[in-house]
Amino acid sequence: MDMVMKLGAESPVVIFSKSTCCISHSIETLIRGFGANPTVYELDKVSNGKQMEKALVELLGCTSSVPAVFIGEEFVGGSNEIMSLNVRGRLKQLLLKANAIWI
Repeated sequence: MDMVMKLGAESPVVIFSKSTCCISHSIETLIRGFGANPTVYELDKVSNGKQMEKALVELLGCTSSVPAVFIGEEFVGGSNEIMSLNVRGRLKQLLLKANAIWI
C-alpha cells in the first residue's frame, strides 16, 4: 500500500489503469480533456503490477482495482467518483487546486 501511495503523490494527477480497460482509458481521456497530463501506471505492463493491484483493491474496497485516481497527492477514487465529480463541476476545481491545470 505504501508504494501505491508514494507513486500517487509523485505527480499532480496519477492514474492506475490496465491497458485493456476501456473505463480507465475513458477516465484518462476525460482528465486530459481538461488539459492535465496525468502520470499513468498500467498495472499489466509494470513489473510489480500484481502487488500494486492488490493494494488498490484494498484502497478502493471493491473487486476492481482500476481505474484508481490520485489528484493533488490524495486518493480520489475510481471511475464512479471521478464521473460524479465531473458531473457536479468539481473535477476541474480539484485539477486546478493540484496545479495539474492552470486555466
